[in-house]
Amino acid sequence: MTEMGSMDDHLFESSGPGKLHAICVPMPAQSHIGGMLKFAKLLHHKGFYITFVNTEFNHARLLKARAGGPNVDAEGDLSRGDRFQFLTIPDGLPPSDADATQERVSMCDSARKYMVAPFSDLVSNLLRHASHTSEATSTASVPPISCIVADAGMSFATCPAAEKFEIPLINLWTIPACVLMALMQFRTLMDKGLVPLPDESYLSNGYLDTSIDWIPGMKNMRLRDMPSCCRTTDPDDTIFNFLMEAGERAHKATATAVHTFEALEPHVLSALSSLVPRLYAVGPFHLLLNQIPGNDQSDVVKNIKCNLWKEHSECIQWLDSKRPRSVIYVSFGSVVCVTHQQLVEFAMGLANSEQCFLWVIRPDLVMKASGIDLPGEFLEEIRRERGLLSGWCPQEKVLSHPSIGGFLTHCGWNSTIESLTARVPMLCWPCQDDQQTICKYVCDEWEVGLEIGSAVKREEVERLVRELMVEGEMGKKMKKRAEEWKELAVQAVGPHGSSSINLDMLVDDILSKNN
Repeated sequence: MTEMGSMDDHLFESSGPGKLHAICVPMPAQSHIGGMLKFAKLLHHKGFYITFVNTEFNHARLLKARAGGPNVDAEGDLSRGDRFQFLTIPDGLPPSDADATQERVSMCDSARKYMVAPFSDLVSNLLRHASHTSEATSTASVPPISCIVADAGMSFATCPAAEKFEIPLINLWTIPACVLMALMQFRTLMDKGLVPLPDESYLSNGYLDTSIDWIPGMKNMRLRDMPSCCRTTDPDDTIFNFLMEAGERAHKATATAVHTFEALEPHVLSALSSLVPRLYAVGPFHLLLNQIPGNDQSDVVKNIKCNLWKEHSECIQWLDSKRPRSVIYVSFGSVVCVTHQQLVEFAMGLANSEQCFLWVIRPDLVMKASGIDLPGEFLEEIRRERGLLSGWCPQEKVLSHPSIGGFLTHCGWNSTIESLTARVPMLCWPCQDDQQTICKYVCDEWEVGLEIGSAVKREEVERLVRELMVEGEMGKKMKKRAEEWKELAVQAVGPHGSSSINLDMLVDDILSKNN
């Protein structure tokens, strides 16, 4: 990985003639960066030169997490010879804590208003450089741009450049198809007067149980099952309007990739295919990457990490000491924060369950806290080695470890699909954004989860952990269903599986636009 400033010549050494070139632009948040990077690696394996565009803030965090210091380049010459480079654009936001996720309302607002010009300049510079080197050497060091692959939330910044320079735009939705379809209903929700809510009393008076029965391919939906921004009382709510506009722009892309697989969401995907042109279900990304045969060059790119926090791998050795399926893994992802009281309730529920647990504690996990303050009774369980608190960990390795028997999760999509494909059932505590919709599907449609109430109580946490890990019939059923979903996911990424075929079709689609 190369730290970016300007596009120096050393970034553009020859990668051979006739290569495709994708500019990949994630939303500036951990989970989106992770999903986009995995997709970029898949395109790289298909022969694409990759330009991966982070914000300056996140690229600095990425370098620090990988190198142990802000001025050390951990990956050395990675960008030079492997058809993979990192560039940056400013995000237009004021300075913030270097080890914390940026405030999401400001981030969405910035993507809409401040990143258009910097991204357009970046594309212009790439085009100019390719043209210059082509005239000088008869072969462009960096191939001409074949497409822009944009996280759909970044289409506000990328679509104007794609139109201006006549470059195909590929929308990547790093969410499931059910959430994409839900976003596309936001305008109808407003037209029907269901959103925004008249006042906050509607959050607790039963109104959220209102049936939403018109969504194509989705059944038994209620207002509470829609993304959480539908619970706003503000018609100018930034997140609601950002996601509504993103959903309304879905049909404008040249092609669309969704991080899912056909067997998981057949009805929603079928309905979406008539609304969104050239729709491809391509996932799970991490399983597709595992199909790539190892060689020196692909392994270098395959092993690029995208974590914005430094990884702590000591937990793997701790898991090695535990019995198969005896540990519940607890992580609320990269964005969700908890109150101190919620932290205590989760801690005591885990302690009282008498089950082994591995809990990821981010530095910024607790709202408005200068540190993590846990009850003494809970810490006693840590001293007895029944539990382990960890920093940011290699989650895919953790979930696939034989000792993991369950996952207490916020239902972010990366966490959910990694859990589904590792045969690990879930306890779901959705908090924001798309997590309510994903939780609905995890529990009701895919039958691999149980929901924890939003008002966290230690007794409920204890009961559900026991249900999942040792005692309950529901736990047994969920484990069986998890095994079935893993098998279907493995089939999807096989040589003749739906996701493998769809990825090839998407590449052919891009090729057809560049002939």
